Amino acid sequence: MVADGLITVRSSFGPEETMHRLEAEVHARGMTVFAHIDHAAGAAAAGLPLRPTDLLIFGNAKGGTPLMQADQAVGIDLPLKALVWQDASGATWLSYNDPAWLAHRHGLDAQVTAIVGAMTTLLGAIVTRATASQ
Repeated sequence: MVADGLITVRSSFGPEETMHRLEAEVHARGMTVFAHIDHAAGAAAAGLPLRPTDLLIFGNAKGGTPLMQADQAVGIDLPLKALVWQDASGATWLSYNDPAWLAHRHGLDAQVTAIVGAMTTLLGAIVTRATASQ
């Protein structure tokens, strides 16, 4: 399960609990949830089967705006997104885009090093809280 720029972490919890923990941690960090998309519910409404697949779109203008000031096209990849999904064996996973990969994709490597570092640390902490039993 390797995709360019995608970080995937196995969760110790089921899909519903993982998403609940993710959303709670995003809020606790003062970030805004812009959308919650339940792909499995959409598939079911179309009469198609899909294991739990749930997307959270979230962010903070203080973190994302400096990237867009450097190159507005990075707005195609912002706000941040995290996908909680269940594989065929029943394991739950959380996937998200690596901020360093996003900066590299848009040629911003050197310009936004500190911002990307902070974003990477924050996302790592959020994902750990959402997926790890502590």
